[in-house]
Amino acid sequence: MTELRLETYTMPAADLGSENPLPQIVSEHDLHANFEAPEYIPDDMRRNFDYGQVPNIMPYTMQDGYGRETKPRDFRVAVLENDILRATFLLELGGRLWSIIHKPSGRELLAVNPTFQPANLAFRNAWFSGGVEWNIGTIGHTPFTCAPLFAARVESPDGMPILRLYEWERIRQTPFQIDNWLPDNSPVLFVRVRITNPHDQTVPMYWWSNIAVPETPDTRVLVPAETTYRFNYSGLDIKPVPEIDGLDITYATNIPHSADYFFHVDDNRYPWITALDGAGKGLVQTSTRQLKGRKLFVWGMGSGGQHWQKFLSPKGDPYIEIQAGLARSQLEHRPMPPGEWSWLEAYGLMVADPNKVHGEDWQQAQQAVEESLERLISKADLEEEFKRGAIIADTLPSEILQRGSGWGRLEELRREAASEKPFCTPAIIFDNESLTAAQQPWLSLLQEEYFPASSPEEPIMGFLVQKEWRNLLEKSLGNNRNDTKNWLAWYHLGVMRYCDRDLSDAAAAWEKSLTLAETPWTLRNLAVLATELGQIKKAGDLYLKASRQSPELLPLIVESCQFLLKNNRATEVKDLLTILSDTIKENGRMRFLQTLTALEIGNLPIVKQYLAAPPTVVDIREGETTLSDLWYEYHARRLNQEDGIAIDDALRARIRREFPVPEALDFRMKIGDEQK
Repeated sequence: MTELRLETYTMPAADLGSENPLPQIVSEHDLHANFEAPEYIPDDMRRNFDYGQVPNIMPYTMQDGYGRETKPRDFRVAVLENDILRATFLLELGGRLWSIIHKPSGRELLAVNPTFQPANLAFRNAWFSGGVEWNIGTIGHTPFTCAPLFAARVESPDGMPILRLYEWERIRQTPFQIDNWLPDNSPVLFVRVRITNPHDQTVPMYWWSNIAVPETPDTRVLVPAETTYRFNYSGLDIKPVPEIDGLDITYATNIPHSADYFFHVDDNRYPWITALDGAGKGLVQTSTRQLKGRKLFVWGMGSGGQHWQKFLSPKGDPYIEIQAGLARSQLEHRPMPPGEWSWLEAYGLMVADPNKVHGEDWQQAQQAVEESLERLISKADLEEEFKRGAIIADTLPSEILQRGSGWGRLEELRREAASEKPFCTPAIIFDNESLTAAQQPWLSLLQEEYFPASSPEEPIMGFLVQKEWRNLLEKSLGNNRNDTKNWLAWYHLGVMRYCDRDLSDAAAAWEKSLTLAETPWTLRNLAVLATELGQIKKAGDLYLKASRQSPELLPLIVESCQFLLKNNRATEVKDLLTILSDTIKENGRMRFLQTLTALEIGNLPIVKQYLAAPPTVVDIREGETTLSDLWYEYHARRLNQEDGIAIDDALRARIRREFPVPEALDFRMKIGDEQK
């Protein structure tokens, strides 16, 4: 009999820390957002490259308060189990499918990271490796990857237990629902996704299921494709599969640099992807045709990619990701008209003839997998299960196992007050118990037409940027009692106006907020605005003023120092450092910025000391090369001072040859980074 139960899963874990109270209104693009695409890329893909791009993660806040010190932590998990498979889901971390164990063989089908260690690889910053991540909304990983989803127990008409995961995604303002089930004696786990566009207009949409599997020299990734769109973090091209420039890229350990391979699966073929070891065994994922994209991601065999593997899982084994998405590539958003999209995914153990799947005949290798897949879960059975899932999708939950955020319930209440249609079916429940302190000011605005102020010293907890909420706040500020004393309402209104690109009105709102209470929050936002307007000196002065008001606010200090250093104001950074506490100055990112300050003012002994034993920069960003850049620049300036050698291309080439970057500083991913 199939069972759904809650358990405790214990592993070493870093503390996720507090969320950043500064709204992420600074434009920040994912690595996949800026690249060159040749003209021969299909027109439909090219149209989607620019479509739906967002400048930042608003209204979500950044998750950048984590560290690298770990201790055992109990995680709340849901377990679905039948006689063949046991699937474990991390409910507090995006509902991630963390483990699939094939019970008859005892084989783990996924790459399971033995440690929860966030790192800066997502649009909200915090991300961790392992398992299957459900990505919705926009390029750059789901906003929920390190946040809880709602989880509920559902029973099918025949009594089978279903684990339902769901949330309200606030960038696209769409609900999504993930129903997971394991029929009795089923060799595959079924995952049915439903996304609803409740609006009257088309919205950009994005979905990828990112599946981590072990990386070994004999692991081969197979997919029903003859070509791939290769993305190397600077450009996109089309290449044949399996061999590119003499390398068989279906074996990940052949690939020298980090790269994405988006396989072109023809519309007339059922999509699937698998990673098989030398014995022809491993995880396979297949789906109905709506989920047509398939991808291989590798960190690569370069020093930077290998360092990233260790950085994400200090005690873990190397992994790759095989992925499935709505579009041909992960560089696209697809236009989603009003209504719903749904599809069914299946996960299980693939066993295929090793001589064929590892043979030189690519078509024969594909055929061997497809024949085994048809025995595991036939196309006809997959379609029947998809239809069955439509009934399950509308079945009401019998029990809420965990609550996500309160923003879905707040949106329900707003729609009810405005006599608008519901944004979801009764199958997903956003109840009053999900409301927290972050939603309370907005609830007051909705019900009392008043946005309550808080102490300027308190971190600001929640943001909204929807036009409907802006209209309510604008109307509220027409009341005298709000207009004269509520600095926080004007602050939020400025954020909303800025996100709507009404820059002059945003400035007016923030200036009004300053007259009511001079806060570092508002000063910082005005600094961001001044930067965008090209008022660089004014922006730096505002950053300094904000930082002196709140020298214990690490995100503000980091942002201020980075801006000042970028704009040749290292001396002022040095002065600012004198008022900071040791706790702030000992942060890894701040240690780096202090060293960069020393470099700019010519204090090379400080730089040498730092490079001899560099502290960990916990939030080093995917694609960031600042640490290796510092290494090269130090040696260039050192040789310039000691030997009088001019700093030119010849010297920089010599430094790259004679002074290889130490592993602790090497996070380079792209082809060409080693030549920078």
